[in-house]
Amino acid sequence: MTVAGIATPVFTESEIRRTVAAIPPPQLIETIEEGFVAHSGGRAVIPPIAEMSFDAPPGDVHVKYGYLLADPCYVIKIASGFYDNPRRGLLVSQGMMLLFDRSTGVPVAVLLDNGYLTRIRTAVAGAIAAKWLAPSDVSCIGIVGSGVQARLQLLWLKAVLDAREAMVLSRSEDRAAAYARAMCEESFNVGIAANPQELGVKCDLIVTTTPSKRPLLRADDIRAGTHITAMGSDTLDKQELDPRILDRAHVVVADSREQARTRGEIAHALRQRLIDEDDLLELGDVISRKDPGRRSDAEITVADLTGVAVQDIQIAKAVCSHLGVGLDAGDAPGR
Repeated sequence: MTVAGIATPVFTESEIRRTVAAIPPPQLIETIEEGFVAHSGGRAVIPPIAEMSFDAPPGDVHVKYGYLLADPCYVIKIASGFYDNPRRGLLVSQGMMLLFDRSTGVPVAVLLDNGYLTRIRTAVAGAIAAKWLAPSDVSCIGIVGSGVQARLQLLWLKAVLDAREAMVLSRSEDRAAAYARAMCEESFNVGIAANPQELGVKCDLIVTTTPSKRPLLRADDIRAGTHITAMGSDTLDKQELDPRILDRAHVVVADSREQARTRGEIAHALRQRLIDEDDLLELGDVISRKDPGRRSDAEITVADLTGVAVQDIQIAKAVCSHLGVGLDAGDAPGR
């Protein structure tokens, strides 16, 4: 692609997939952790999310964007979720990431990833939440949902946990069985939960990955010491957790306290006055140890991940760096 006589590289999903595969998981986890820390430390500019919602067919589009103060570039990410897409042979999520020179606005790179990087950075955030908030000895991982993100969440947990026992809860028995087979090939022993109560009794780390608009897990389903990462509720109306779970939790962590006021599980609990905003922690502060997070294996902890632009910024920079795109001052197009 050429803009004003300057050639801007466009990278396809296949190129981006190969690049991500070449980045060691601990390195990518650390890169995105640095983004969370910068965000919580006031060293990132992250404007409010722009979004559109559709009814027929059902779907939503989010635009997340911003930059770290130390960076010479800014990133705009467009990501969509259209939930009837599988009937058309398409993935639910689509999208792209755009990098620009911060001093000129000239495009630096187009990552035409079809939503792949959003899926990966979301799974990495789940691993980060578990790394810092899960009990010290996880016996069984519970996954709510059986789609692509449900698979990625379990795969990325490999990088931070030794547990290989898992259980899946899905509305579809066939999809649950397919999930179990696929994850068994990834060295997990996966059982199928008959209901949320069984998942809660057997699992001490639970990840919810659905676009549900009604609670799927109840407070009475959760045993002492459990950590829950809720990452499906990223709009005003989505909800996977009974708000009383957050009331019962000893620690509630947001990836972005600002976003949590209006979206995600925390927003529902705030509206019902079950929790106080002053008691919320932010993930970046837990990573930097400004806040301790979990204090004992008896505590219930919840991480509410609505998705923050720093994740997109960090993964986009990491991919471009491995692809040889100059991002340092003086290297970007137009300088």
